[in-house]
Amino acid sequence: MVRAFLLLSGAIILLLTAPARGAEADALSIDANIQARHLPYGAILDPIFTLTDSDIIGGYTRCGDSALWTGHYIAAEAFRYKVTQSAEALNNLKAAIAGLKGLDDVTGNNLLARCMVPINSPYADGIRSEEAANGIYTNSSAGWIWVGNTSRDEYCGALFGLAVAYDMVSDATIQSTIHDLVIRLIDFLNGHDWSVPMPDGSSSTSFLTRPDQIETFLAIGRHIDYDHFTSLSYEAQRVLLASTVPVPIGVDTTSDSSYFKFNLDYIDLYNLIRLEASSAKTIYQSAYTLLRDYTGNDQNAYFNIIDLALNGPNQARDSQTLALLDGWLLRLRRDFAVDLSSTVAVCGSQACQPVPVWLRPPTDFLWQRSPYQLSVGGAGIIESAGIDYILPYWMARYYGLQESVIVQSAAAGISVVAPQSLGSIYGSNLAATTTQASVQPLPVSLGGISVTVTDSAGNTAPASILYISPGQINFLMPSGMATGVATFTIDGGPQSTVTAIGAVGQVAPAIFTMSGGSGIAAATAVRVSSGLESPVTLFNCTASTCEAVPVDLGTGSVYLTLYATGIRNRTSLDNVLVTVNGVSVSALYAGAQPQFAGLDQINIPLPSALSGSGVVNIVLKVDQHQANTVTVDIQ
Repeated sequence: MVRAFLLLSGAIILLLTAPARGAEADALSIDANIQARHLPYGAILDPIFTLTDSDIIGGYTRCGDSALWTGHYIAAEAFRYKVTQSAEALNNLKAAIAGLKGLDDVTGNNLLARCMVPINSPYADGIRSEEAANGIYTNSSAGWIWVGNTSRDEYCGALFGLAVAYDMVSDATIQSTIHDLVIRLIDFLNGHDWSVPMPDGSSSTSFLTRPDQIETFLAIGRHIDYDHFTSLSYEAQRVLLASTVPVPIGVDTTSDSSYFKFNLDYIDLYNLIRLEASSAKTIYQSAYTLLRDYTGNDQNAYFNIIDLALNGPNQARDSQTLALLDGWLLRLRRDFAVDLSSTVAVCGSQACQPVPVWLRPPTDFLWQRSPYQLSVGGAGIIESAGIDYILPYWMARYYGLQESVIVQSAAAGISVVAPQSLGSIYGSNLAATTTQASVQPLPVSLGGISVTVTDSAGNTAPASILYISPGQINFLMPSGMATGVATFTIDGGPQSTVTAIGAVGQVAPAIFTMSGGSGIAAATAVRVSSGLESPVTLFNCTASTCEAVPVDLGTGSVYLTLYATGIRNRTSLDNVLVTVNGVSVSALYAGAQPQFAGLDQINIPLPSALSGSGVVNIVLKVDQHQANTVTVDIQ
């Protein structure tokens, strides 16, 4: 663990400790946000905020695809659990499966609903209005409304997630729930001749034109309960349908229209191929080849991961996948309007080449949208869940793909660095010695180690070095680097040359803490009373730990200074948003700290109304990019 003490104005204000590793920390942060905001009633929904700069939820949207994305979320948590054995992942998985089960229970006859919301929900009227065309139905005895007109998409997503979870998680309760739910879903479809009847007698869709999807569902059913699904004669269906599986895939690959169809094709063929051992597998693989040949150059991280799962490692594809996932982290999560028609080369009504991931228009699940799309409208008030990051990330981890050398903020486990910010590179055998810089300006070579950054525009510049060790290099990002995925080249170490990729953003806010990116903020405070300033003690530290000291707000005015990095390139002070215990406070300053390279600071008042709050969270957003949450103790 690295510790560097910085003395400013006679007080120790900064303790640099090794933060949690990036990528995984980003995935866990996204997951925590999904739990907090996107699962109000058990299944995935996206919140609508009252204002672009507000975190107050005024409604929910995208209810029509709740079953689809809940299935994808189940898959993500299942892969996460398999990789980490996290109790939190297991609990999340149980709850999400229960949410999906609720969508099948609420209709009363095993039909899968698109979405369900309590009758008395404050968001029910908005859902009713938005989903009216799909049909709103009421289960009065259970106290829910539900959305009908169920599409094939919802069944594909639900069964995809259940099949993955069944294989990734050995928990008996989960497997039993999945077993029963899969039988209910498939029996319902088979019992209605593979159509989806609505309560009014109409049919919302039919699977008879999609032998690939029928075969996938039956393969999943046979895998989970062979004895039960012999009654559906999977083998007999396979004789009739297998040869036709490539047909709808061939139709899909005639155009990019309704690009979301490719996501369904990938998740269905993933299960169909991996669960088949007969000669029919060759036919299914030929269908997949059609799909892959058409979409393989679309720079789609999720499709690449499925290709890894089905076809094994490929260095060029897998390197691209890691870069695409890094690029995803530069995206805003809210639906701000985007128009790239004057930013990228345009051919007709679309981009000539796949748009860089960080520039692509906002959407619910990035990988189901055309990479050639130029524009989309939005008011910046709808937040997407981020399943399009955590699912390919955990799936990649399961299939053995992850970065061996990690680039991230020096302050927290955030895998984005900004020009003139402090960053860290983690790996093994990076340097032969351990040493730290003792002068400013910081050197561009330390102990023979140098780091060169090549940005997404091809610009190259040396990074200044703060610290080197065999497992870690701390550096100052050079100024003027373009937003995008950059290459970091480390020279002079035992391995001669080491390269890593990392995401570079205009801003990358991260707050230093006393414990590596979480918990007590590395901060200072002053009390102003009768025109006099006096320091306020925020924590007591021993050789191994730091404990928060409660701040008394009762006398005078208390001003807190947070120490961070990745902030100074912000657009406007108005776009620096801070809440303390959910209370908005105005940032008085947010920019460079003048005495140490790469260090930024944010000065905020602590309103007296917060007195007695105890340990509170401080949430910082800079140009809509959120920093790690930190705490202070308020008496």
